[in-house]
Amino acid sequence: MWNDTDIPLAVFFTFRCYGTWLHGDERGSVDRNNNIYRSPRIQSNSNWKKYNQKLLLHPPVTLDAASRKSVEKAIRDLCDKRGWTLLAINIRTNHVHAVISVGAKKPKDVLIALKANATRQLREDGLWMHEHTPWADKGSKRNLWNEKSIWEACNYVTNEQGDKLPDFDW
Repeated sequence: MWNDTDIPLAVFFTFRCYGTWLHGDERGSVDRNNNIYRSPRIQSNSNWKKYNQKLLLHPPVTLDAASRKSVEKAIRDLCDKRGWTLLAINIRTNHVHAVISVGAKKPKDVLIALKANATRQLREDGLWMHEHTPWADKGSKRNLWNEKSIWEACNYVTNEQGDKLPDFDW
């Protein structure tokens, strides 16, 4: 069944930790000129990756178990506060996935709020002491217009991210 309005039923958000997926990476990448849904990614290029690594302002950021819990708490609290429905969430070591029903709120504004609140919570928990953000610029905001799309996004977030991460770090 198609949602015949201009408001998506939910949005699939993804945002990455700073420096963890650069242009030139073996996984390929996208940019503003090569970002059409289901189109091929830009091929890997080790020289381009090395160049981008030199441009980093600080080392890449990864999330340990305590940081992942902190980020999840921030997202859950924000959704509760704003009256948004959190349908799925998975905080990984280098990125965050969340499927959220946000009503008529602009996805761009929601993404900004998710990242800002996650950073604030990390700081409150004593897990991020830097002035700069732990997140890469921008992020992905995919509108989900029907129940099938929501189910597929939630399944991907919940079941297709690899093994459950441990609550401890070595």
